[in-house]
Amino acid sequence: MRVTETYNSLCLPVELRYFITMEVKLNGKRALVTGAGKGIGRGIVKRIAECGAETFALSRTQQDLDSLKAEVPNINIINIDLQDWDKTREEVSKIGHIDLLVNNAGVGCAFPFLDTPKEEIDRFYDVNVKAVFNVSQVIAKRMIEKGEGGSIVNISSILSRTAQPNTSAYSSTKGAVDNMTRCMALELGPHNIRVNSVNPTVVMTKMTEGHEHSVTNLLKRTPMGRFADIKDVVNAVVFLLSDESGMISGESLRVDGGLGVY
Repeated sequence: MRVTETYNSLCLPVELRYFITMEVKLNGKRALVTGAGKGIGRGIVKRIAECGAETFALSRTQQDLDSLKAEVPNINIINIDLQDWDKTREEVSKIGHIDLLVNNAGVGCAFPFLDTPKEEIDRFYDVNVKAVFNVSQVIAKRMIEKGEGGSIVNISSILSRTAQPNTSAYSSTKGAVDNMTRCMALELGPHNIRVNSVNPTVVMTKMTEGHEHSVTNLLKRTPMGRFADIKDVVNAVVFLLSDESGMISGESLRVDGGLGVY
């Protein structure tokens, strides 16, 4: 039995059957994803390409970009260290008009508040906050010039609103991303540019595997009893990029299994 026939047999309303069975199409769109070499960003950029958009993957690691290009040949790759403000601005400007932007690049490491070194605070803010400003300014100006609107999704974290030991530097950057998202939505909305954030819990990637013991307190507080997979975040991002979320802007969408209800 086909999927549509299955839902028809459940006697669901026509509108709901359509929503459940629809496929997101991004044909004719141009998309940029930062931090696209590994993990969540790699999953996002691959899905966007599958949905038909002309896709640009930005990463500081050439090896990751090369393997991505080998896997998905039609993806355009850009090697930039986002801590270099001027170089980032120069290279992103060369891309031309972008309809869909995902600010995914981020860094993080656990440090006790009293022992967090200045160098790490600077690194966190350079990548997690200032790079979002920098890339978004360039892209949003192009969106406004073209006059056809666009969608920007910033990858934040549940730690923007949930306290966790040894994460004061990282969590504060994500709190900044959340409020920046709301301010961007307010200022860019008149140009039909939507801006939202996605706030995941711990996401199971190669980087987090084996470290679950350090965040068991978060898992115990999660009603659904598990952490997120990459696809959980990818699905949320693609929805917010698509026209199906056309009246959603300024939102911070938790992907956390209910952790944020506490």
